[in-house]
Amino acid sequence: MNRCPAFCLLSALPFLVSALPASKLRAGETLEVGKRWELFATGDLVEEPSGDLSWQVHQPRPGDVVFSADAPWEGNTSGYYTVFQDGPIYRLYYRGWAHDPQTKRQLRSEVTCYVESDDGRYWRRPDLGLLEFAGSKRNNLILSSGNGVHNFTPFRDENPACPPEARYKALGGSREKGKHGLMAFHSADGIHWEQAGKDPVITAGAFDSQNLAFWDSHRGEYRAYWRIFTKGVADGQAWKPEGFRAIRTATSKDFVHWEPHEDLTYTGGVPDQHLYTNAVQPYFRAPHLFVGFPTRFLPEEGERVEPVFMISRDGVRFRRFAEPLILETAPADRQGNRSNYMTWGLVQLPGRPDEMTVYATEAYYGEEPGRIRAFTWRLDGFVSLRAGEKGGESLSRPLLFSGKELVLNYAVGSPRGSVRAGLLDENGAPIPGYSLDESIALTGDSLEGAISWPKGGDLSGLAGKPVRVVFRLVEADLYAMRFR
Repeated sequence: MNRCPAFCLLSALPFLVSALPASKLRAGETLEVGKRWELFATGDLVEEPSGDLSWQVHQPRPGDVVFSADAPWEGNTSGYYTVFQDGPIYRLYYRGWAHDPQTKRQLRSEVTCYVESDDGRYWRRPDLGLLEFAGSKRNNLILSSGNGVHNFTPFRDENPACPPEARYKALGGSREKGKHGLMAFHSADGIHWEQAGKDPVITAGAFDSQNLAFWDSHRGEYRAYWRIFTKGVADGQAWKPEGFRAIRTATSKDFVHWEPHEDLTYTGGVPDQHLYTNAVQPYFRAPHLFVGFPTRFLPEEGERVEPVFMISRDGVRFRRFAEPLILETAPADRQGNRSNYMTWGLVQLPGRPDEMTVYATEAYYGEEPGRIRAFTWRLDGFVSLRAGEKGGESLSRPLLFSGKELVLNYAVGSPRGSVRAGLLDENGAPIPGYSLDESIALTGDSLEGAISWPKGGDLSGLAGKPVRVVFRLVEADLYAMRFR
């Protein structure tokens, strides 16, 4: 298996972090994990590390530009990209728009566009024949005016009860006078869209962003995330923004009624900062977890923007990291307002089973058309528990599991490095035959390396009982774990 070695090998410039857990779990509370993957990024899986052990954020590795918004109806202010896999194809939706690079004057009206791909690398514009531009319908436009055109954000609805005519859904901002908020849309094929109802389904917010929703298969409900201001106040059907750009969420059973509204909160003492977009989604390897890539806006630093990483168990309280995921130099044309957004969507591409791909924008307001570039992580590779040459240990909270063996996503960075694990009972006493000192060291790099002991690694006799796992790492990164 062709993987990068440990430490920085899947991220050009990782950073040391000290954020606290993102969870409502109380200290010492038992966590039922079953057979699911658990990411160490949440911070609540283990107690505070000891020794030469710390949290590490990993930047995704930059790849090639995969799409340029260079059609006559697109341009240098195209944005709010949404990507997802739909069977054998990948779908990409976005706003086409253009402004004069010097004066910032609008050159033409906004449109909503659609492209598709077989591999997530090469994208084609289908001639949809739906809407006219410059006297021709040979284009890939799905909206050219009215509600939603500014920030149309669709998804494929995997709700088992979803009727075929509404298999694809979207939220988009209202442009109707007196109807401030987000309109709902639906489609049978992802191409031909209709507005669902006459009124906005969410009205308390600012909405001048990429507002989104999705089906949460783990909890059996829809969840939405949208733009607010921390001190925003409602004034009739308008919204007067004050304070910081922030994020609000709500859930729904029918995609129409959204309650309760909750503002996102963060652990670890991160400062109040403007968050332009949120890019929140269930993590496909562990759908009980939410991951997000909000783009923070730094007006005091020349209006820079840069995406960061956050993760949550409940969708409201997030562990948000301070380190940027994508630098302005990764690799070009990311300077200035809106030039460095993460798109909404995390996908796996054909022939790359060990990786996950995200896309990020560049060249906003530039002389050239806007474009998106691919970036890749190893699976689960957002944040690791990292050990230096002196090594360190960390103890998990009590866990209830099913399965027969403990497997880890890890990478060892040198011939001197290793990963070991031992099991303790709920009172902290070593379980005979499964102690840390007896465990056989893992070396190398594996997405699913099994822990074993001299008598084997069959843990079926401990399944359903509270256990704690103690980890000992030397010059290694530990990303995720599960009981298989």
